[in-house]
Amino acid sequence: MTASLSLGIDIGGTFTDLVLLDPSDGRAVIWKESTTPDEPARGAMVGVERLLAKAGVAASRVGRVVHATTLFTNALIERKGAPTGLLTTAGFADVLEIARERKYELYDLFLEMPRPLVPRPWRREAPERLGPDGTVEKALDVAATLEEVAGLVAQGVTSLGICFLHAYANPVHERQAAEAIARRFPQLSLSLSSEIAPEIREYPRTVTTVANAYVRPLAETYLKRLETELKRVGIGGELFLMLSSGGLTHVAEAKRAPVQLLESGPAAGALAGAWFGRHAGLERVLAFDMGGTTAKLALVDGGEPLVAWGFEAARTKRFLRGSGLPIQIATVELIEIGAGGGSIARRSDLGTLHVGPESAGAQPGPVSYGRGGTEPTVTDADLALGYLNGDFFLGGAMRIDTATARAALARLADRIELDQPRAAFGVHDVVNENMAGAARVAIAERGRVPQDYALLATGGAAPVHAWQVGTKLGIGRVVCPPGAGVGSTIGMLMAPARVDRVASFNQALAHTDWAEVERVLAALQADAEQVVRASGADLAQRRLRKLADMRYVGQGSEITVALPEPLSAEGVLEAFETAYRRLFGRTPPGAAVQFVALRLSVAAPMPGAGSALRLETHAAEAALKGRRPVYFPEEGGTLETPVYDRYALPAGAQLDGPAVFEENESTFVVGPGARISVLRDLSILAERTA
Repeated sequence: MTASLSLGIDIGGTFTDLVLLDPSDGRAVIWKESTTPDEPARGAMVGVERLLAKAGVAASRVGRVVHATTLFTNALIERKGAPTGLLTTAGFADVLEIARERKYELYDLFLEMPRPLVPRPWRREAPERLGPDGTVEKALDVAATLEEVAGLVAQGVTSLGICFLHAYANPVHERQAAEAIARRFPQLSLSLSSEIAPEIREYPRTVTTVANAYVRPLAETYLKRLETELKRVGIGGELFLMLSSGGLTHVAEAKRAPVQLLESGPAAGALAGAWFGRHAGLERVLAFDMGGTTAKLALVDGGEPLVAWGFEAARTKRFLRGSGLPIQIATVELIEIGAGGGSIARRSDLGTLHVGPESAGAQPGPVSYGRGGTEPTVTDADLALGYLNGDFFLGGAMRIDTATARAALARLADRIELDQPRAAFGVHDVVNENMAGAARVAIAERGRVPQDYALLATGGAAPVHAWQVGTKLGIGRVVCPPGAGVGSTIGMLMAPARVDRVASFNQALAHTDWAEVERVLAALQADAEQVVRASGADLAQRRLRKLADMRYVGQGSEITVALPEPLSAEGVLEAFETAYRRLFGRTPPGAAVQFVALRLSVAAPMPGAGSALRLETHAAEAALKGRRPVYFPEEGGTLETPVYDRYALPAGAQLDGPAVFEENESTFVVGPGARISVLRDLSILAERTA
C-alpha cells in the first residue's frame, strides 16, 4: 500500500464497518467491530486499531478518513440533544405544536404525534415582521429580542434556533438578531433558518432549523473528540463526513449544519449500490442494503441514486409516513423498514408471526451471539435454515451458537403452533415480504416496474435475503458485489464532495426575470463551490446541476425539475410539463406555471477516492469449501448445497444454483434454477433461468 491511504468508518446499529483503501490500485482491507451504543466512538477506535494491525500498516499512512454515523439521528429519536430554544416571530411560537394539523392515522383515537424538540417554555417571540416578498413590515426590536434570549439562557438553554416568518425571502432580521445575540451570549450555539433551510413552509423550515440546533453542540463535541482520537493513534489525515445527499463535506461544514448528516449511513449504502452497479454495467439498480437493525432500498437510474429534498426523522411510528419530523435537506431517496439481522420475531396478539421493527441491536444481539439475548431474531433463523455458517461468522472471528438459535426458534414455533423449520423460514419470509412490499410501492410510485431493475445487495444481511426478495418482486437478476458486507463503507470512500443549495424564488414563469434567475443561481454556485473547494475536491472536474421547484399557480405542492441550458421560458415549460406528465399522467390545459425555489448542486471528485476495488483473492482450487443442508422453499425442504469461497472464484466462472458464497462479512445465498456468473470486478451475478 502507498503512503496515502483512505480509511472509511461507518457506525451502524449493530456493527461498525471499517475499510482501509489504497486509492492507487484499489487494494482494500476490511474489518467489522461490534458497535458500542453507549459511546459509538469507542467501538470505532477499537476497530481502527485492529484494522491497522490486520493491514500491517502504520497509522501515519492514512491520508484521509471518511465517516458516517447514526449518532445524530439517534439523538433526535431518543431526545438526547442539547437544551434547545426557539426564537421566532411574534405570534408563531406554537408552529411546532400546530404542525400540519393532519393525522397520519385518521381513526386512531389515541394517536401520538411527534413531540416537539423544543418545549413550550423555551419558545420565545421577537417583535418583527417581514412580508412574503421579504419587505420589512415591522423592524426588529433588538433590545426586546435580547431580553427574550436572556430568559432562555437563564433557564439553561445552550443552543438556539432562529426562525422568523418569511426569512427565506430576506434574512436581514435573522442575521441582525444573530449578531446581537452572539455579542451578548457568545457561548450560545446559533442556527438560522435562512442558512439551514431557506425555503417556504413554516413548519418544516422551523423543524429543520430546530433539529440542527438540537444536535449541533453534540456534533461539535463528537467530531472534535473523534479528530482527537484519530490523532492519538497517529492518523493525521483530514476527516470528512458523509452527507445525506450522497456526497462528502469537511468537518467545519458538518459542525455548522449537522442536520445534513442525519441519513449519512443509509445514503452511503445507496451510493455503493450505484457505484457497484456502474462497474457491473447496470443502468438501473435497486440498491438493497440490510444490516443488523434496518433494511434500506434505493432506486438507481442512469448510475445515480435518486435524490429527494426532504425526509422524515424520528417517527413516532418508525415506518409510517407522516408520523415524524419533516427535515428539509437534500437526501438520497430511501425506503427504510425495520428488518435487519437483529429484528426480533415473536407471536402477535392475534397468534400470528410478527418480525421487527424491534431489534436486538449490538447488545445483547441475537440469541446465537451468546450475549444475553433470549428472543429469536432473523439472524438466528438464517443460521437454523443453513444460510449462515456458525463456524464462519465474520470469517470465524466471532463464534455463534446454532444450538441456542434452534432452541429459541423451537420455543417460538410452539407459541405459533408450527414445526421448527417452518417457523424459522416464516421469520425469514416475513422480512422478505416486508422488503418486497416496500419496494413494489416505491417503484410503482415512479411509474416503473421491478423487472426494469437488477437487485444489488450490500450489507451483512442483504445477500442472504436478496434472492428470495428478488423472487417476490419478479426481478430476474441479483448481484452481490465484492465486499458486500461493508458496502456502505466502500461507497463512502468512492463518494465525491457534494453541496446542495436552495434559494426562494417566487415568480410566474410568464413574467420571469431571467437575469435575476442567473444571478441567484450564480450566488448559489459561488457558495457551494467555496465549500467544495474547502473539502479539497477537484473543482476542474465538477458536475453542476441546476434545478427549480415549480408548480401550477394555485397548487399547494411543487415538483423539482432539472433546468435546461440555455435558460428560456419555452425550454423550462417543456421540462416542467414533461416531469409533471411522468408523475401524474397529464397536465391541466391552459394553467399558468410558477417558480417556487431555485436549487443548485455541485459535486466534484475527491483526492483519495478510489476508482477500483481489489480484495484479497485465494487459490482457485480452494473454491469449493464443502456442502451443507440449506432450506429452499421451492423444494419444500433442505438441499445439500455447495458452499464456495467467493474470493477463490475467478472472473468468468460459471455455476448453477443452488449455491452459497461465503466471505468474511457476508454470505450470498442463491436458490435452485439460477445461472451464476462471476463478473470482471468479481461481483457475482445470479440470473433466473425460468
